[in-house]
Amino acid sequence: MGESSTMTMQDRLQKFKELQFRRKESRKLNYDEVVEEDRRAKLPANYEKKNKWAQYFIEQEERKQEAEAKGVDYKRMKLLDVTAEEAAKWDRLKKKKNPDPGFSNYEEAAVRQYERQTKKMKPNMDAYQREKAKMGDAFYPTKDTIIHGIQEDSKESIDNMVQDLDKQIERHQKFSRRRRYNDDEDINYINERNMKFNKKLERFYGKYTAEIKQNLERGTAV
Repeated sequence: MGESSTMTMQDRLQKFKELQFRRKESRKLNYDEVVEEDRRAKLPANYEKKNKWAQYFIEQEERKQEAEAKGVDYKRMKLLDVTAEEAAKWDRLKKKKNPDPGFSNYEEAAVRQYERQTKKMKPNMDAYQREKAKMGDAFYPTKDTIIHGIQEDSKESIDNMVQDLDKQIERHQKFSRRRRYNDDEDINYINERNMKFNKKLERFYGKYTAEIKQNLERGTAV
């Protein structure tokens, strides 16, 4: 009887210790979850998306270098992993996306031109390191750094700039310049500023002055 009672007490103590251990473990897990949730809340809204894209680009760059080391065409190897469903989806997105959204403002036009030019750039790391060693501290200039005469543009860079300018001129020539003045409209202004002012008056008060203008025109005709 006494031995059975002792064993029961030991079982109870063991059960109590297990409950204490589970309680501590639960507290630790809850604390870790709160800390992790607070860390995620302090991150930018699109951090996870950017992080996934960065990881994707790193993996693609590693695969590209591995393919180049083996002498394999990376683009061909990449296409072998694309399923028919993914190819159809990319084709739909490509058709849906407008390659030329048109002019909206000068800032967006400058950004589009910058992106177009940077996509054509092919960095040469060997030339980069040679230029860095040659220029020294002037490679990272400050407001007090004089770099005139230190940096020399390569012939290839100059040729690329000239070709890009020629293409811009060619694109501009394809579009007719919008006429600033309408030859069919009545001339009721003395200069450009007066023209804009008269158009503004016509827009707000034209319907109220239409009869007066007609009477004046009839009187002038008589």
